[in-house]
Amino acid sequence: MLTAWISGLTGLLHAQELLLLFLGMILGLFFGAIPGLGGTTGLALLLPLTYGMHPITALAMAGGVMGAIPMGGSISAILLNTPGSAPNAATCLDGYPLAQQGKAGLAIGAAASANSIGGLIGTLTLLAVLPISTRLVLAFGPPEFLLLSVLALVMVACSTRGKMLRGLVSAGFGMMLAMVGYDQMNGGTRYTFGIEYLWDGVRLVPALVGLFAVAEMINLWVEGGSVARTSGSVRITRTTDGLMETFRHWPVVLRGSLIGTVVGAIPGVGGTVAAFLSYSSTVQFSKDPDSFGHGNIAGVIAPEAAINAKDSSSLIPTLAFGIPGGAEMAVFLGILVLHGMQPGPLILINRQTEIYGLIWALTGSCVLASMGGLLLVRPLSLLTLLPSSLLVPPVLCIALVGSWAVDRSIENVILTAAFGMLGYGMIRFGYPRLPVVISLVLGAGIERTWEQSVAMGDGSAAILLERPICVLLLLCLTCALLFSPTRALFRHLAVRRAARPPRIVA
Repeated sequence: MLTAWISGLTGLLHAQELLLLFLGMILGLFFGAIPGLGGTTGLALLLPLTYGMHPITALAMAGGVMGAIPMGGSISAILLNTPGSAPNAATCLDGYPLAQQGKAGLAIGAAASANSIGGLIGTLTLLAVLPISTRLVLAFGPPEFLLLSVLALVMVACSTRGKMLRGLVSAGFGMMLAMVGYDQMNGGTRYTFGIEYLWDGVRLVPALVGLFAVAEMINLWVEGGSVARTSGSVRITRTTDGLMETFRHWPVVLRGSLIGTVVGAIPGVGGTVAAFLSYSSTVQFSKDPDSFGHGNIAGVIAPEAAINAKDSSSLIPTLAFGIPGGAEMAVFLGILVLHGMQPGPLILINRQTEIYGLIWALTGSCVLASMGGLLLVRPLSLLTLLPSSLLVPPVLCIALVGSWAVDRSIENVILTAAFGMLGYGMIRFGYPRLPVVISLVLGAGIERTWEQSVAMGDGSAAILLERPICVLLLLCLTCALLFSPTRALFRHLAVRRAARPPRIVA
C-alpha cells in the first residue's frame, strides 16, 4: 500500500504533470465560479484535450479541475448569493449574509481553509477505505438510498427554524416539480403539458441559477444599493482570521468532512446532499441555532468541508465499479475509458500508479485552489461594493449564458427566468428556497428507490425494518424529528423556570 502511495506521488512530480495540474486548477476555479458551468462542463470540455496524453498526465489535469471547483463555487456563492455549482448553494445561506455585513473576506478565508482541511481528511479516508471499497459500496441498496434521501429532506426541514410550515410547503412544491417528466418506473410522461423539453424533468442547473442568481439580482435591483450593506467600505479581514475561525470550529470541520466522505461514497447521491446534510447537522448541534442564515461562520465552514471531502470518496464507486457518484464523475468516467483504464476492481490492482497519482492531484489542487482563493480575498471582496446598476446586468448575463451553455438550449434560459421570478416571490413572502432545491435533487431518486424497495419486499415496505443499515438510518430519522421539539420544550421549561418569582422563606 505504502509503495503505491509513493509511486503515485513520484509519478506526479514531473514538470509536465505539475504544469497541467496547475492549469487544471486555474480552469477549475473559473468553471466553479461561473454559475451554470461547474465541474461537469469543465471536464466535458477537457475530455477531448486529454486525447493523446499519458494517462497520469491526463488524470493530473482532471484532478486539478475537480479539486478547484468547490473553491470557485464558494466565491460566487459568498459574494453574490449565486452558487457556482449545486453543492455551493448551502454556502449561500450564511456566506452571503456575511458579505452583506462587509465580512466577505472572513467568509472566503474560512471557506478556503475548510476546503483544504476537508479535502485532506477526505483523501486520508479514501486511502484507508479504498482497499475495502467493494464491500462498502455493495452494502447500500435501494432501501438504504431511500432512507438516506428522506433523512436529508427531514434535516433540511428541521434547519428552517421559525419557518417550519413554510419550509414544508416549499419542500412539497419541490417534490411536485421533481415529478415532472418521464416516469422511470411505470413509463409515460407526467405534467409536461405537451412540452418536449420537460420530458427529462426540471433541469437542476437552470433551476438553481434562477432560484439564486436571478432572484437575488432582481431583489438587489428592486432594493438598490450594493451587496454589502455598509457605509462605503468593506472590512477586509486578514486571511489568518478566516483560517483561525476554521480551527476554532474544528468539530464542525470534522463532522462535515466525515459526512462528505460517507455520502460521497454512495453512488447517485452527490455533493448537494452532503453539503446540506452537513449544514443541517451543524444547525442541530449548535448552541445558537437561530443565528444561522444571518451570518454564522460555521454555516460556511460546514458545507465547504463536506463538499471537498465528498470529491475524494466519490472516486470509490467510480473506480471500483464504474458507477459514477454524480454527473461530474460520469464525465470523468469517460476520461478513464478514453485512456484505456476500464473501471472495476482490477483497476485498483493494475493501475495503482495512475489512481494514486489522481488522488494526490485532487488533494494538491484542493490546497492550491484554497491558497488562490485566499490571495484573491481582497480584490474579490470589493465586488460587494459595486452599486446594483453596475453589478446586476453583467451577473444576469453571465447567469443566463451559463444556463444556456449547459446543453445549448434556449429552453434553459426560459426555465431560469421562470425560476428567477419564483425565487424573487419566495424572497418577498419569506418562503425558504433551500427545501425546493433539495427536493428537486432528491425527488426522482426517492420515488425510484421507493418503488424498488417495495418490489424487493414483494409488495411490502417491511424490508426497511429487516436491513441493519436501514434500521440505523430510521433511528437517525427519529432522532432528527425529535431533536428540535425536545430542544424547544427544554428551552420553554427553562424560560418558565427563570420567570418564576423567587420563593420567600420566612
